[in-house]
Amino acid sequence: MLRQMAASLCTTFSPSTSKGVSLTAARECGQLVFLEGLKSSVDVFFRAQAEPHPLQFLREADAGNLQPLYEFVREALKPADDGQAAWRCPVLLVDDLSVLLSLGMGAVAVLDFIHYCRAAVCWEQKGNIVALVHDSGDAEDEENDILLNGLSHQSHLILRAEGLATGFCRDVHGQLKILWRTPSQPAAQRDRSLTYQYKIQDKSVSFFAKGMSPAIL
Repeated sequence: MLRQMAASLCTTFSPSTSKGVSLTAARECGQLVFLEGLKSSVDVFFRAQAEPHPLQFLREADAGNLQPLYEFVREALKPADDGQAAWRCPVLLVDDLSVLLSLGMGAVAVLDFIHYCRAAVCWEQKGNIVALVHDSGDAEDEENDILLNGLSHQSHLILRAEGLATGFCRDVHGQLKILWRTPSQPAAQRDRSLTYQYKIQDKSVSFFAKGMSPAIL
């Protein structure tokens, strides 16, 4: 992660090491802006805040928007006080949006948050947003369906990891569906999809074309 390549908002993992990249070192040298959701939520509940906190909605029974969280993103995109250049092509990582639904925010409020982040990160800074959303498969979870459908319509690349329809398999742990969307192309060429199967190893993941494993006919 280079200083000019990534600004990230992360809510669930600790800034230590991920895929061989020291997130702690990246944060210390200004390559990463990190919001640790669990620790920050404790601060909101048990410590007095002189200024509005990004997770202030946790203390508001009738919170209807995520503006403080968006302001945190906007502030992270500003040039550093030491005179360094502003972010170039930043990447905003949100892990994960489904947590916001579990905390009581509505799907529309979460989609509004992403809409404003897209305006700040994608349109103004020419960057990208990567967001994780869980699909529980519960037909009665209307809020999650609204969030999934809304994000799907806005996304250019969708990665959907799911288990095998045939159930557990020792050699194939699941499949990854990849959907590319190119709005500028004619309708017949707009969407392109691929499906890979995968096996999770100790320190890596192996991907292979669907049907290439002898374990699944």
